[in-house]
Amino acid sequence: MEVVHTARMVLSRVTMDDLDAVHEIHSDPRTSVYHPGGPVTDRESSRAMLDLWVADWSQRGIGYWAARLKEQDEVIGFGGLRQAMVDGDEVLNLYYRFRPSAWGHGYAVELARAALRVGKALGPVVAVIRDVNEPSHRVAERVGMRRDRTIPYGGVPSDVYVA
Repeated sequence: MEVVHTARMVLSRVTMDDLDAVHEIHSDPRTSVYHPGGPVTDRESSRAMLDLWVADWSQRGIGYWAARLKEQDEVIGFGGLRQAMVDGDEVLNLYYRFRPSAWGHGYAVELARAALRVGKALGPVVAVIRDVNEPSHRVAERVGMRRDRTIPYGGVPSDVYVA
């Protein structure tokens, strides 16, 4: 589903026009507190990330969305499902990251619920969340996911939540 409407947001397939928002959100140290590599440091890294996301849609017909509030142009976050190998299994990995100004409004939960609705017919959905990332743990639990196991992922202990 390239465009999904939730109660408050429009989730649309990412495009190269989203590069500025990708860079702004992923280079902000506040959004990368739990990311082992820290924030993205340059636009080329942001472009490489976005290139992968755009390719997912072209090659697999599924990928991350840009999240916007209805009737607004500003991207407030990114998220959705991306095929990944996790602990030897091919899965759909649930991802969500929002601007700090969007935190605390339930947008991650709203996006995650939409992604789970889309993904349930496509294969197993997991969320790999750094073990110390309590805000993301709460999102996964609020959408009905359960903690299954802890694995090393990206060089750090991470909890695998399953839908």
